[in-house]
Parts: sequence; C-alpha cells; structure tokens
Amino acid sequence: MTRDYWMYKASRFSELYIEGVRTFIRVAEANRVNNGNESISCPCNLCKNFKTFNFIGEIEYHLLQNGFVPNYTCWSRHGETLVDCGTSSSNINIHNSTYNNDSYVDEDDHHSNEPNDNFNEMFDDMETNMDDVEQEKLQRVFEEAETPLYSGSKFMKLDVVCRLINLKSKNGWTDKSFTSLLEVLHDILPEDNVLPISTYQAKKLMCPMGLEVERIHACPNNCMLYRKEFENKHNCVFCGASRYKRKKYSDEVDDDVTKNGPPAKILLYLPIIPRLKRLFSNEKEAKLLCWHSEERVTDGKLRHVADSPQWRNIDKKYPEFGKEMRNIRFGLSSDGINPFGNISSRHSTWPVLLCIYNLPPWLCMKRKYIMMSLLIQGPRQPGNDIDVYLSPLIDDLKTLWSSGVDVYDAYKKQHFQLRAMIFCTISDFPAYGNLSGYKTKVKKACPVCEDQTSSIWLTNSKKTVYMGHRRFLPKGHRFRKKTIEFDGSIEIRTMRKRFDAFSRVASLNVVLGKRFRVNKNALWKKKSIFFLIALLEIFGC
Repeated sequence: MTRDYWMYKASRFSELYIEGVRTFIRVAEANRVNNGNESISCPCNLCKNFKTFNFIGEIEYHLLQNGFVPNYTCWSRHGETLVDCGTSSSNINIHNSTYNNDSYVDEDDHHSNEPNDNFNEMFDDMETNMDDVEQEKLQRVFEEAETPLYSGSKFMKLDVVCRLINLKSKNGWTDKSFTSLLEVLHDILPEDNVLPISTYQAKKLMCPMGLEVERIHACPNNCMLYRKEFENKHNCVFCGASRYKRKKYSDEVDDDVTKNGPPAKILLYLPIIPRLKRLFSNEKEAKLLCWHSEERVTDGKLRHVADSPQWRNIDKKYPEFGKEMRNIRFGLSSDGINPFGNISSRHSTWPVLLCIYNLPPWLCMKRKYIMMSLLIQGPRQPGNDIDVYLSPLIDDLKTLWSSGVDVYDAYKKQHFQLRAMIFCTISDFPAYGNLSGYKTKVKKACPVCEDQTSSIWLTNSKKTVYMGHRRFLPKGHRFRKKTIEFDGSIEIRTMRKRFDAFSRVASLNVVLGKRFRVNKNALWKKKSIFFLIALLEIFGC
C-alpha cells in the first residue's frame, strides 16, 4: 500500500493509518538518534514541520488529530531521501481539475503577508532533484526556519529575513540602505536576537533557497568568454585585451584570476536545467507543463501554439521527442534595454529570455514563468557578436536535446529523461539580424527575398523603401496589371522559391569580436550559433 493512500486517503481512525503513524514514529526516532538531535520536527497539518518537540508522543498525538502536512510522502526532514522513500515509482491519480483563466490570481500583483507564506511550497520544491551536498544545505535552512528571532519570539529567523528581502526587492532598496535598516532593527530588538546585520549575511542565509547564477568573465571587445579551456587566461587569445579593469597596465598577474581586480566585462548566466528541475519538483507546476497534451481543447481551431503546423511537423520529424509530452519547447527572445531609465543614455544591456510553450496560453507570458537565462552587460550592445554570449545557453540546450537530463516529476511521481528545444525566436527586426546573422539593413534587408529584394532609395527623405510585393499575389490577379496605382509597371515576377538558409552560411568562417570587420557586401554576416543546434538535430553531431 502506498504512503499516499494511508497518509491522505485512509481514515485517521483506521488501523491502517494508526499503524502507518507508528512506522513514521520509528523512522523519525531512529533518525533523531543517528543525528544526535534532541527534538523532532512535527509534520502534522498544523505544525507543518516548523515546530519541534522533544517528546515523541506529542508528535504522534498531533498526527492522529490533525493528519499529515500535504505532499509529505517522502519523509526528507526525518532522515529519508527520494531513493529511500520509494515514491518515485508509484503513480497516483490526482483529481482532474481544469485549469483556466479564473483558476489563477496574477502573482505579479498578489502579495500575501501571512507568516511562512509559501514556505512549505518552497521547501518541497527544493527537496526533490537534489544531491546529498544540497540536501545538507537544505537541512541547515530547516534549522534556521525553526530558530526564533529572539527568546520568546513567535517569529522565526528565516521568516523575518525572507519578508525583509521581499520588501527590498519590491521597493528597489540598495544594498547599502538595506544594511542600514538591518543594523537599526538589530539594535531595536532584544540583545539575544539573531537577525543578520548586513545584506551579505541575509543573502547568505537564503542562498540554498535560490538558484545558481554563473558570473562569466568576457573580453571587452566581445571576442570570447573566459570559460572551459580559457577559464584561467588573463588576456583575450584573439585581440590580446586584458581580462581585468586596471588604471595602469601591468604584466604582473596572480595565477588566481580572482585576485587581479574586477573583470573588464561580465556575463550573468542563470542555468536553465536546475530551474526546469525546480518546476517539475512542484506538483502544480508539473501538471501545468502537461496542459498542452492533457487538457488542451483540440477542435481544429488555433487556440494554442500546440495547434500550429510547426508543432505537428516537429512531432512528425522527431517522434521520440514528441512522444514525451513533458519535453519543453522554448521561445527565445532578446533585445536591448536601458536599465537606468535615462532616455538620453545610450547604455544597452541585453537580457535573453525563454518562455515555455507547454503551459496554458494565459500563463506562457506571465513573469513567473519567463526565465531570464542571460544578462549581457553594457554599455554597448553585443550586436553581431551576441553568439559569444549565447554559448553557455546553447551548451545546455544541446545537452537537453541530445541526451536529456534525469528529472523527478512530482505530478506523475516518477523520474523521466527531460529534453528541450528552441521552438521559435521572438525579436524585432534589428535583433533578428543579430541572432540570425543576416544583414537586415539597406537595400537587401529581406531575409526571405535576399538579393531579389525590391528596394528604392528616397533621396529627399534619406530612406530606403521596399516595393514589389505584388509578386506574392496569385498569377492573373488584377492588381498585377495596374500601373498608375503602383510603380508604373506591370508585375510579371513570381514569389521566390524556398531555399536552405544553412547553405548560405555553411562555408562562412567569421571571427567574432569588435576588432574584426565583416565584408560589407555580404548578405550573411556569420554562421549563427543556432545552426549548431540545427546540425545536432539533423546529423547528431
């Protein structure tokens, strides 16, 4: 009999439930003895693992009276791991409630002030898809969550820090002002309080709850990233520029790259694989990621991206990928922004965002589900060299496409091999040129027509306009023979035949970087890094 049944479906007066509680008590007591602890967390629906008791009988009474906290089939806070609890192979049926627009409050505008708000959900998300080292870090977070702010306080240390950092984020407080606030609060509270007195200490306390951020040094001329084989280099191997910001140039550098001063340029990369694991660790989110297959209305109308011909073509071309409904299809978007809000400033920072098309259409573009994967530092835009900064993301996407990663699905209660792909890109025309490598300016700006683009230079207004769109009309259309209404000529041309874009760039070998110039007459400026994924899909290399 699975734990999900006796813990949540059986009556608390039944012999099955009582025997299950006794089994839990034995497991919890053995874990207490092994770890040398004096108290045990109470997992009842009232204490929710936030209260501890020295007397095991008190916990047994609470469980018989209140039942277990929801979704605690793996007793991770009482010595078990996912492997031990054996819930990964049990597939339970969850009520088939239909998710729609009214089922969700816009979380961008909803803020709750309840104590321990969403703590259970956060902790449950972190417990799965974690190795032993991360489990140890999480146990320390549990201890902080059970530590009173001061003697006799009803507020826990972690709860208070979470609330304060949440206020800092909402109101845009600087680290300096937040540190000053913590110092004042520390002085006001009783002397035995354990409130952190700096922003660094507060963030350090919460770091196991967050997700990893990689700070990758970059060449100031956008030639390369200091990663992989270049991780310990002090100068760019292409242009020779220094890796560091220095007032005076010096040949003396320490072998430890962290001791030579701040980097000249930095890339922030937020790895997508841990974030996908975190999404599937939450039962509600894991169910939503299957919405396009399980709950989408398929009546021949275009209601969701999954109704598009492109989605069906991918399923047909790659049946193994389409067979697993949990495989992720991303939409990638990038553009320049000025984070400082000064209209006259030319500062341009480029975020790279990923949206998930597995979700219902009313959630695809919600801030909660849009993943910022890269933040490319300014002040100048990367332009054609954006491929240099996309390489960490592309490496993870190649892994997700080829071999996949092992992920625990909290909805299905099973492990599976998760794969992902870039379904489409979303950008304006200049950004499209940067991502694709096509020259989207001047006379031949259309990537579909290429050298057959019809354009006219307007001398007085100093602009290029694009004409000749009548050739896309069917043959014999009456507009083709009109002259006065258009450019004075009869249109006899036809729409251009489709072509393979990769054939245009297959022989290109462009070196990226600000110090290298591309042939001005070339329509394609580079072989986009996205072609690496395309080659992997086609040839498996």
